[in-house]
Amino acid sequence: MTQHSTQGTVFESQKFMEFPSMKEALIARKIDATFMNVPLAMKLVLDGVPVKLVYLGHRDGTAVVVKRDGPIQKFEDLRGKVVAIPGRFSNQNIFLHRQMKQLGMPFDSLTIKEVPPPEHPSSLAAGAIDAYIIGEPHAAKAELDGYGRVLMQMRDAWPKFISCALVVRQEVIDGNRPLVEELVRGIASSGEWLDADRTTGAQHRKDAAVVAAKMFYNQPQKLLEFVLLKDTTRVSYTQLTPIQADLDEMMELAVELKILPQRIEFEQYVDASFAPDLDSIELKLDRLPDVDKIAAQ
Repeated sequence: MTQHSTQGTVFESQKFMEFPSMKEALIARKIDATFMNVPLAMKLVLDGVPVKLVYLGHRDGTAVVVKRDGPIQKFEDLRGKVVAIPGRFSNQNIFLHRQMKQLGMPFDSLTIKEVPPPEHPSSLAAGAIDAYIIGEPHAAKAELDGYGRVLMQMRDAWPKFISCALVVRQEVIDGNRPLVEELVRGIASSGEWLDADRTTGAQHRKDAAVVAAKMFYNQPQKLLEFVLLKDTTRVSYTQLTPIQADLDEMMELAVELKILPQRIEFEQYVDASFAPDLDSIELKLDRLPDVDKIAAQ
């Protein structure tokens, strides 16, 4: 499914360090599809951008991180503190407010600061923020480097937390449906493969950490192994079909917070018809091709 695969369409990938430039690239059709936060996808549709959310990227894999030796021991201790989020339209921003609401904390209890995801760990280390909430591997970096610790995993407060979703331009959906089906099926099969042996040695995740570090993600292999292997339930790559109840809860909170100006019908921003029948996916690869060669590079 990529330039490193042995079959299928070649999809050219592009890495973005923050959401605004990614959003603009999608609007300008410099890219045809991307993984982005769900509230941002909703906002794009409300703004008239012709896109649809077609599949989820993963579940869980987001954490609140604080200084390792600091005084913050529970969420309520964040009162009066500066907390970094990846963006106003992020799932993480929604979670912070959801948690405050459930604990009876006023929404102005925290000072929320938008920070590009790769800068979250260094901002914590420098004392520019007191905590951050972000997806992996940025959450794990401070923990692995020894100056941060996870205050809470999102899965503990919001089970099956949605971190991001695959968004595709409507022109591509209308003009080349088989291509979108191939893309989604590849993502689904990769997720099934990643999770297939996570309770029986997790060799698939070990291989994936090597390939992702060397070929795609530009992150240390040690960091990706920490995320994928230290706790194999930290990030889940299955159950990725968009479900209306999950997304409705996020949308209602976004409207309440005035992150979104109004509600939007599920069918207006989601096309769940691309989600494949997972029983039809055959996991034939025991290991990724050339993983040992890639590791030696």
